[in-house]
Amino acid sequence: MGKISQVSSKYIVNASINIEGVVDKPDVIGAIFGQTEGLLGAELELRELQRSGRIGRIEVNVETKNGKTSGMINVPSSLDKAETSIIAAALEIIERIGPCNANIKVQKIEDVRVSKRNYVVSRAKDLLKSLIDSSMPDSQELADEVMFAVRVMEIREYGKDRLPAGPLVDEGDEVIVVEGRADVINLLRHGIKNSIAMNGTSVPETIIELSKRKIMTVFVDGDRGGDLILKSILMIADVDYVTKAPDGKEVEEITKKEIHQALRARVVPQQVRLERSDGAQKPQQQFQKTYQQPVKPSPAKPVPTILAQRQPPISEKEREAFKIMSEELIGTRAAYLLDENLNILGKVPVSELQLTLKGLNNVHAIVFDGIADREFIRTAEAAGVKHIIAMDSRVKQNETRIAVATINEL
Repeated sequence: MGKISQVSSKYIVNASINIEGVVDKPDVIGAIFGQTEGLLGAELELRELQRSGRIGRIEVNVETKNGKTSGMINVPSSLDKAETSIIAAALEIIERIGPCNANIKVQKIEDVRVSKRNYVVSRAKDLLKSLIDSSMPDSQELADEVMFAVRVMEIREYGKDRLPAGPLVDEGDEVIVVEGRADVINLLRHGIKNSIAMNGTSVPETIIELSKRKIMTVFVDGDRGGDLILKSILMIADVDYVTKAPDGKEVEEITKKEIHQALRARVVPQQVRLERSDGAQKPQQQFQKTYQQPVKPSPAKPVPTILAQRQPPISEKEREAFKIMSEELIGTRAAYLLDENLNILGKVPVSELQLTLKGLNNVHAIVFDGIADREFIRTAEAAGVKHIIAMDSRVKQNETRIAVATINEL
């Protein structure tokens, strides 16, 4: 006997059945075919319709309680609306099934296509929501992704130790030394192309050679391992500046803003050594303090002229040393920090001079390629500086306790 699947049917007739007695499913199906035979004409004969696939398999679900049987009848149909309605109405004429009285009532004719459309609409909403949530990347995200891929492709092996490095290590005057390959990649991601990795805790010969001919900044992680690497490289290489990632973070994971903050807060190695020997703050704490908590200079106050009597005299030895250093610094925009024996504690850019002074208290003299103004003099006074040698000065001698001289006066 032919049948039609639920998927290809257009309508489903749902009818309830109540029988005054006990019957089985075959009895119900037999009564449906038997009592509708010849009733609707040859074109709507149920057996012929089922054989041709226009009426599907008739499903009967019944149960018996207290000597009575009840249940549901489902008739799938691919006929049109009118023909399906005629078939549904024909079911209600059945009054007896076997020896028992029966009552069949059509509850509804379900349009399967409506159910399918409802499912399509519901599923389309879910898919659209998923599409919106996942959203396609905008043009900026695509550009960033492409730029990152290009920058990562720029990483190369440098020197005989084949160290991971950016493409501009050889081109500039400065180089940034980091711990590993991932650190180089993160710096490349943010446009810094002159970094090179040590690839371990030991200092490679390539790094030592670079330190002799370039301005080297060591950029380590903000953990105990970073301290050990910093200590190791300071003992071997000629390092100009040192800096660290924020406490507990690694260079490979910090953001662009944190990278630039750390590089702006770099200090000279002598400052780190002095902090350690004095038992003061740890290097990473000093870096953060230098950048995050700049001390705003207090408003200018008039200084009594009696301070001029406390200005330390410049000896001939000091005058000669200051003159030589001043001539060396012309055009460099840099500064020498000197101790009492006129030994150079460090060389720093003029732009970072005031920030560096705020972390030191043993600088005897400063020789720099710049102009000594009142704000700088106040910072130097707070640091205990005795002598300042500048290219020019905007401060009168009776306004400060520091001996201020220009290169022309030497």
